[in-house]
Amino acid sequence: MLNLNNIEVVYSNVILVLRGVSMEVPPGKIIALLGANGAGKTTTLKAVSGLLSIEQGAVTDGSIEYNGERIDKLNPESIVRRGIIQVMEGRRLFDHLSVDENLRASAYVTNNAIEMKKNLELVYSYFPRLKELSKRPAGYLSGGEQQMVVIGSAMMIRPKVMLLDEPSLGLSPKLVGEIFDIIKRIHTIENSGMILVEQNAKAALNIADYGYVMENGRIVMDGSAEKLKNNEDIKEFYLGLSQVGEKKSFREVKHYRRRKRWLA
Repeated sequence: MLNLNNIEVVYSNVILVLRGVSMEVPPGKIIALLGANGAGKTTTLKAVSGLLSIEQGAVTDGSIEYNGERIDKLNPESIVRRGIIQVMEGRRLFDHLSVDENLRASAYVTNNAIEMKKNLELVYSYFPRLKELSKRPAGYLSGGEQQMVVIGSAMMIRPKVMLLDEPSLGLSPKLVGEIFDIIKRIHTIENSGMILVEQNAKAALNIADYGYVMENGRIVMDGSAEKLKNNEDIKEFYLGLSQVGEKKSFREVKHYRRRKRWLA
């Protein structure tokens, strides 16, 4: 369905951020993209969604293909119309608009009023709480409720591929579990492909089918979600567990050791 073929991304014609990244999202699969801050995860999503252009970034080598069509030279609106949408980090909403108005505004590519109404009811079926809050300004919602609006906004165009950037950011453990349960339910019912960028590696791998690990703009490891969960390096560097199951501070791990083990 979606293939990234050895892509490089450069910002401002100078800064090389992605260095030969290749990955694929098969139809109806959840792909976890893991890595530390600054590894290049969000840039990877923006390369797919076409949002690099607004930040003076560009795919300078390689290609991105969706269903056999090259999309890395398309504008963001054209990519959205093909059913690929990015759910941005940080719960970006129109704070002064109501929940209902935010959802309707997100369906700007849908000209059919009947279809829009149908999709709105679908969103409310996934998020009953939002129906109760439909007239409330989005800026007055809790963090978890705002995240529901953001994901619901993406659902208003019935996406074929969702690019989720840190959906658990700033949420309590209870809300994290609730949001991931909803993501899994959406995936199961809609059969949409997903790339899930997430610092909470455990939560991401629990619902993903396959995963990639990024460092310094490169993919350094990949495998099935089950394989990554059981990998000793992943346990140590991303799940905070040593081989004997003891919690370990990331600060205690030397960067050169990590690089050596990735490349081994």
